Amino acid sequence: MTGRPNLSPHTRKTALLGMLGAAALALSFLENLIPGLPGLPPGAKPGFSNIATMAAASQLGFVGAFSITLLKAGFAGLTRGGTAFFMSIAGGLLSMTVMLLLLRGKRNPFGAIGTGILCAIAHNLGQLLASWALTGTKAIFGYAPLLLLFALLTGIVTGAVYGAVAPYLNQIFPSHSR
Repeated sequence: MTGRPNLSPHTRKTALLGMLGAAALALSFLENLIPGLPGLPPGAKPGFSNIATMAAASQLGFVGAFSITLLKAGFAGLTRGGTAFFMSIAGGLLSMTVMLLLLRGKRNPFGAIGTGILCAIAHNLGQLLASWALTGTKAIFGYAPLLLLFALLTGIVTGAVYGAVAPYLNQIFPSHSR
């Protein structure tokens, strides 16, 4: 018997989506345990769960990435309240859009790390816009330079981890690439 079961493409996609969803929730939970970082806005987190969204975008396309984004936002809403949901969905949708645009072609000119950085910047921008919508004050954009630096650092980490994991996902789920 071979090591890989003969499963239908739909079953394999569902299994992958379930695994990525579980990974996203576990990483989100672990990030919630990290105390606030000095100098950053309340709730600023490294974004490790975005690795699962990147994997979903590259392996499953829009539906997979959107599902993970909604799952993460729902989790934020259930565990931290409505404001957290709004912030998560705003950052997540903008980041997911950038992610899908970068990962849709056969050749991504930015690579995994560049994609991680650009997605982190987009996520922070979405959250700044959500904060502005919630507070009505432009002063919130004073955090932008610090968040840009934070996005650079966290984007490097998430992109590097995704880049290391992606070849294994492509081996396990070869028929689901976009």
